[in-house]
Amino acid sequence: MLWLKAFHIIAVITWFAALFYLPRLFVYHAMAEDQVSKDRFKIMERKLYRGIMTPSMIVVIALGTWMVTLNSEYYLSQGWMHAKLALVTFLVGYHFMCGSLLRKFAQDINDKGHVFYRWFNEVPVLFLIAIIILVVVRPF
Repeated sequence: MLWLKAFHIIAVITWFAALFYLPRLFVYHAMAEDQVSKDRFKIMERKLYRGIMTPSMIVVIALGTWMVTLNSEYYLSQGWMHAKLALVTFLVGYHFMCGSLLRKFAQDINDKGHVFYRWFNEVPVLFLIAIIILVVVRPF
C-alpha cells in the first residue's frame, strides 16, 4: 500500500505541475502577436497536455482507484474521502476544459484574453489546498 501511495503522490505532483503550467502557457499564448510564437505555444501546449498532463491524470486515477479498492470498506465510509473524490471529479473536468481550450488555440479560434487565463490558472490552486486539507486533516 505504501508503494501505491508513493507513486500516487508522485503522479499527483506531476499532474498538478502540468495543471499549473498549461494555463500559464495559455496566458502567454493569448498575449502572443506573431505567428512564430503562436506556433511554438501550440507545440508546447500539445506536448504538455498529451505527454505529461493526461498520462499523469490517468496514473492518479488508476492508483487512487486501486488504493480505494484495497480498503474500500474504510475509505468509502469516510466523509472526507467522498469530498475528496468530488473535488477530484471536478478537477478532471478542469483537465478536460484545458483540453478544449487547447484545441481552440490549435485552431486559432481562442476568444478569451490573457486576463481570463490568469484567473483560470488559479483554479487548480484552490483544488490542491482543499484536497490536501481533506486528506491530511480529515475534518469529517
